[in-house]
Amino acid sequence: MISKACKYGIRAAVYVASKSGEGIKLNVKHIAVEVDAPEAFTAKILQVLNKHRIITSLKGPYGGFYVEDYQLEQPVINIVNAIDGMAVFRECGLGLSRCSETHPCPMHDRFKAARESLRDVFQQTTIRHLAQELKEGTSFIKNIP
Repeated sequence: MISKACKYGIRAAVYVASKSGEGIKLNVKHIAVEVDAPEAFTAKILQVLNKHRIITSLKGPYGGFYVEDYQLEQPVINIVNAIDGMAVFRECGLGLSRCSETHPCPMHDRFKAARESLRDVFQQTTIRHLAQELKEGTSFIKNIP
């Protein structure tokens, strides 16, 4: 449902947010390693997140990416909207361009329920919540080697 870029974006935002309050700014290379994503792709995603004010960046020798306190309260759906847009919560599960209530695909009702459930999870989960779980070590954003 959501793109690989969006998954990387969520991981990157959560990782950067997990370091908030420590007064450090993270560079692209470090973030890419920690979220297990290609560096150039991570750089592009971070630019999008910065443009949408989900994370903040500062240029220069003491620059990098960080999250301000107010940004921690954003729901994860803001990341999805910034990278993939909200159409992911309206698309047909079989990829049909004209799937609707009046012209449903065989998966329409089941997939619609799953989409709505996922949208609710993203809407109700804040970046702070996921970052806190990461800090506490109760969840992870990197693959097991």
